[in-house]
This record gives sequence, structure tokens and C-alpha cells, in this order.
Amino acid sequence: MEGRVIKSTGLWYEVKTNEGIFQARVRGKFRLDEKKVTNPIAVGDIVSLSFESDNVANIDKIQHRKNYIIRKATKKRGFHHIIASNLDQAVLIASLKKPVTSLGFIDRFLVTAESYGIPSVIIFNKTDLLDQKGAKKLENVQQMYEDIGYKTLKTSVTSGIGISEFHALFDKNITLVAGNSGVGKSSLINTLNPVLDLATSEISSHTNKGQHTTTFAEMHEIKPDTYVIDSPGIKELGFSEIEKHELSHFFPEMRELLGDCKFNNCLHLNEPSCSVKEAVIHGRISSARYNSYAAMIEEELDD
Repeated sequence: MEGRVIKSTGLWYEVKTNEGIFQARVRGKFRLDEKKVTNPIAVGDIVSLSFESDNVANIDKIQHRKNYIIRKATKKRGFHHIIASNLDQAVLIASLKKPVTSLGFIDRFLVTAESYGIPSVIIFNKTDLLDQKGAKKLENVQQMYEDIGYKTLKTSVTSGIGISEFHALFDKNITLVAGNSGVGKSSLINTLNPVLDLATSEISSHTNKGQHTTTFAEMHEIKPDTYVIDSPGIKELGFSEIEKHELSHFFPEMRELLGDCKFNNCLHLNEPSCSVKEAVIHGRISSARYNSYAAMIEEELDD
């Protein structure tokens, strides 16, 4: 019997099949297959089951993943954790106030999604908290991402801004919803189907950061053929399968210029006659995006 993993709690998994939802566990051999990944099974995986009893199953095989999103493992240095697999799209929830989502974090998420061909949408939530200056900054940030092909949307659960447009994103898709703790991710997902009643939390007045409310990734059926995967608050995104010379391929605005550099192996840092650096100088590539690229090379991909 085949099914899709809809919830992971570390040792046990919930698998949805045509015959219903079953509790399943992993056979030990899967734990050795990917030594640098902490979880052998991820939410979204298609798996084959065999049964010990009417309700308890073993996971015997994982079908090929068409894509996945990863982050750094929180407790194992050098390891990564698969957040979710087999996605139609990824929706990143960000905010410019309480808390502030850095552009570097947004860019890391977009690169991770780009590297596996996963379309991304950026949601800027809590827009009701922005003053005139903050609203103008948001417009500029949205324009920067829309100019390079990403869809963006402004939302506020409190005022209802953008909620109907937010709902329309999910129809007939399997969607990962991600974001740092405190950006209002669970509150937004709850608007899709109030029956979900996902736990939400207040921002700490001391740290101005959110408290983690989602412990494990879980897939929710919003309506027929429409699924949302709520992921834990993501602190760090890392790159386990991207080489230095490949990184620029996952920046759409850089990708179209790569053939114009003097050197085929150009990293777009200090090399002469670099088309990417020229584009930054002349304003055709955002300096903020370029700075994110340079930081990823230095911090994430350095030898």
C-alpha cells in the first residue's frame, strides 16, 4: 500500500492512504541511507507500507522525491533536516516589524527553493503595524522582488488586508508555508480553515521575537486536492548540495548574465570584466540582493 506522509513526530509518522490514515514507523535501514540528513522520512514523502497489525505499519520504501526544502540541523553540526518534499510551491511569510525578517533570510529561502525548481511566493504580513515610512520601505522591497519575477503579497490578519488573495494561492496545490517564528504564519494558515486552530503566540516584549509554536512539520488538507504544510519556525537555512560556482544560477537576475562574464568560472566577487558586478554598479541588479549573494559565498559556501 502507498501513501503520503502528512505528519512527522521524529519516531512515528502519520501516512494518508486511500484506505485511511495509519501510524507508521521507519525500518532501521533508512537511517543509514543519507548520512548527512537527520530525518530519513519527510512530510510530503510518498512511501510504501507493510502492516504489523490493523493500525500500525512499517515504512518499507520511499518513492523518488521530485523536490524538497532543507534547513540546517539544530543539534547535529554538518547535518541537514528535510523540512518537506514533493511540493508544488513554497510560500514564505515575512514581516518588516515585530519581528523584522532580514532580506538575507528571504534570499536564502529563495535560493533553496530555486535550487530544486520550487516556485516561491513572498507574503509580507503584519502590514497594519507599519507607519508611512515602513509602508514605503515595504513597497520598495516588494518591487525589488517582483522585478526579478517573484510574486509578493501584503497581508494582515487583523485588518483583513490581502486575505482573499492569500487564500487563492493554495487552490489545488501542495504548499509549504514557512517563516521565522512570530511573523504570523499560524494565524494566516488558520484563516484558510478555522477548524485547524493552529497554535499561535505573542511576540516577546523582551526579545521582540516570536516563540516557537510549531514543533513538527505537518500537512493539512484545506479542501480536496489542496494541502498546506505548516513548518516549524526556521532559524537557519543552509546549502548542502550547492557549490560556490553554482550559487549565481539560483539568482534569476544573475542567471541571465552569466554567459557575459570574461571567465567561465567567475564568482562575481573580485574578477575583472564581470557582467554581474557591472549590472550592480549600473543599478540593474539590486545591491541588497548582491550583498546577500556575497554573504552566502562567504558564510555558507566557503571552503
